[in-house]
Amino acid sequence: MTEETKQNTWKSDLYFWLQALVMVLTVLILIFTFVGRIIVVDGISMEPTLYHGDLLLLQSVGYTPKQGDVVVLTKEFEDADGPIVKRVIATGGQHVVIDYDAGTVTVDGEVLDEPYIKEAMMQPPEESITDILVPEGSIFVMGDNRNHSSDSRNVTLGAVDERYVLGRALWVFFPFQDFGAISNGEA
Repeated sequence: MTEETKQNTWKSDLYFWLQALVMVLTVLILIFTFVGRIIVVDGISMEPTLYHGDLLLLQSVGYTPKQGDVVVLTKEFEDADGPIVKRVIATGGQHVVIDYDAGTVTVDGEVLDEPYIKEAMMQPPEESITDILVPEGSIFVMGDNRNHSSDSRNVTLGAVDERYVLGRALWVFFPFQDFGAISNGEA
């Protein structure tokens, strides 16, 4: 192989890899711009479903919140510096009743089966919402770690307008030991 042939082969290989890199980056940018996003969980309010530092893939485009979904909200709230992650308990038009003595959440007269919560729910020390008809176009959200979650029970947040929903959390993809789909709470 001549020196000129080696140089042409090297240039050809470099050109191929640069094209491949540009194509991959373009596809990733398009996916994360129009289809989904990546968010980092901040805090312990969603344990045991999600943990602080988990990297989530969100579905953003074409998503309408549904009961049981884990969503990311952009609404500024208390000491949250960025997006907050919570579970949708009820959507617009549904009636939520929280009974701290029984440790239950009832939506439209039906007690929710919540195998995803971390521990029995205790009455929070601050004023909280225990009975609400969720306004149309809004959602009522709670953390899975109810005793360490600032959520829609807090009167300063309450029901959240759906326009604050950044997307539904689909997958944990880092850390690798937690890799997998996120359950919407159904058995």
